[in-house]
Amino acid sequence: MTGDSVVRGGIAGPPADPHVTGEAAVHSSEAGTSVVERPRPRRSSWRWLIGAILPVALLVLWWAASHLGWVAAFKLPSPEAVIQAAIDLAQRGVLWEYIGISLQRVLLGFAIGAIVGLALGAIVGLSRLADGFLAPTIGAARAVPSLAWVPLLILYLGFGEDSKVTLVAIGALFPVYTTVAGALRHVDPHLVELGRAYGLHGVRLLTTVQLPAVIPAIISGLRLALAQAWLFLVAAELLGSTMGLGFLLIESQNNGRIDRLFLAILVLAVLGKATDALVGVLERQLLKRWG
Repeated sequence: MTGDSVVRGGIAGPPADPHVTGEAAVHSSEAGTSVVERPRPRRSSWRWLIGAILPVALLVLWWAASHLGWVAAFKLPSPEAVIQAAIDLAQRGVLWEYIGISLQRVLLGFAIGAIVGLALGAIVGLSRLADGFLAPTIGAARAVPSLAWVPLLILYLGFGEDSKVTLVAIGALFPVYTTVAGALRHVDPHLVELGRAYGLHGVRLLTTVQLPAVIPAIISGLRLALAQAWLFLVAAELLGSTMGLGFLLIESQNNGRIDRLFLAILVLAVLGKATDALVGVLERQLLKRWG
């Protein structure tokens, strides 16, 4: 063995990458073998700067269009008018109340929908019998538009929180179900056989081998589910609510408050991105554990 080789558990491995700097350390164990720590990827700060270019450019374009008269004021409020509307609603406590209510509805409905979708996706993805029995019906329900559920939920659950949370849960359920079921159908069968050889069966095999193998698909499903949850929330609050950001949208439209309408859209965008970032944190933790 040459001096450039690395010994991992007594087996000669490939030469160390000369481009890895500072983070890959070699430690000697009592048995005399060497173990190389996996280098941790670094996130470049310039990535955030690149991501900020387009929002800043859009903000500048918005300011120019509103102040130079490119678009009529009743169609496009200035950034200052939107900020003033936010300050006015925040001082009266309305903005924070609406944000809190909408966020609570989304997170609760998303959690319920994701859990049910994960369970259904696991059942359908692992059982051909369940696939043939459940998949056609779930596929038909998935094709129903979000607004079609609203009058039915209002009829059975009323105008309270139950109907809104249920609608959000319906929106979050299908993306998780679809991605999990599809991913579990394509788990490497050799990996499953290896797990069974170690005595893993049923739920233990699912949680130890199969679900960790489809972590990227689960995260993709959760991100799609979160986007759907916000979409279904707005649908629920547009038609059957007296509070929330969706209600603020429709109220602003009816009252001709275009500044508040833009404010509601911007707040929804910021909240959507913030909750998606939380899923990104979950993704890093899951990949660190099972990746």
